[in-house]
Amino acid sequence: MLLLVRKFAKDKSAVVGLGVILFAIFVVSFAEHLAPFPQDAYESHIMQRLKPPSWEFPFGTDGLGRDMVSRVILGTRTALGVALAVVGLSILIGVPLGMLAGYFGLWIGEVVMRVTDVFLAVPQLILAIALAQMLDPGVQTAIIALSLTYWPFFARTAYAETRRLKSMVFIEALEAVGASPTRIMFLHILPNSASSIIVRATLGMGFIILIAAVLGFLGIGAPPPQPGWGEAIAASRQHLPFGWWLTTFPGLAIFAAVLGFNMLGDGLRDILDPRLRRSR
Repeated sequence: MLLLVRKFAKDKSAVVGLGVILFAIFVVSFAEHLAPFPQDAYESHIMQRLKPPSWEFPFGTDGLGRDMVSRVILGTRTALGVALAVVGLSILIGVPLGMLAGYFGLWIGEVVMRVTDVFLAVPQLILAIALAQMLDPGVQTAIIALSLTYWPFFARTAYAETRRLKSMVFIEALEAVGASPTRIMFLHILPNSASSIIVRATLGMGFIILIAAVLGFLGIGAPPPQPGWGEAIAASRQHLPFGWWLTTFPGLAIFAAVLGFNMLGDGLRDILDPRLRRSR
């Protein structure tokens, strides 16, 4: 464990990524205290509309006079909440299905993997938009739509890891002494697959934040006046190019969050994957 920590500390990009994520978690935890005007999540101030960045409003104000710093900070909670919920649900759906397909094979594996291939064959954003259009717009709709389109990635990861581990001697020994398939999968295969699942989850967080912002931009995410990064960019279109700050700061927030998770995920992949470690 100490060796892994040392390797992680030497990876500057992974450390920076972790720092960005910890900062985002801090912002989410104390959003109401950090936001200069937390009431601007729900109140408008027409007399202060479209003010450029200043000492009073560092990120300026939007078309309804709301402080953009406050809305970007409060939007962090929506972005991370959606990403965490989607990744969590995708793990709950995809990992058990992938392990079942990888362990039993035969027709079970064929059915699960063919269904997975069908979902993977359709671009995730297009499928998420189609699913979201069938339901009422909102955060819950975005979570459901993204979860139903992202679980195949975890299923594929769990399937590959299960197939790799199933041929190992310690799994054959467990089968020889009569251990049940459920015990083998969840007490032995799953812990040994955890590193790959963690890396996939970390990279997935950044990807889901980006896709959720796109859904918000299209009006499928958080409904007004709930703060959201994609929603903020969508609402600013009518004020461009004059109100450049309306898209710049929410866009930078999306960029920083996605980059942070990707940098951390790449670092964890290099550290936790023994095949990559041996190749160095």
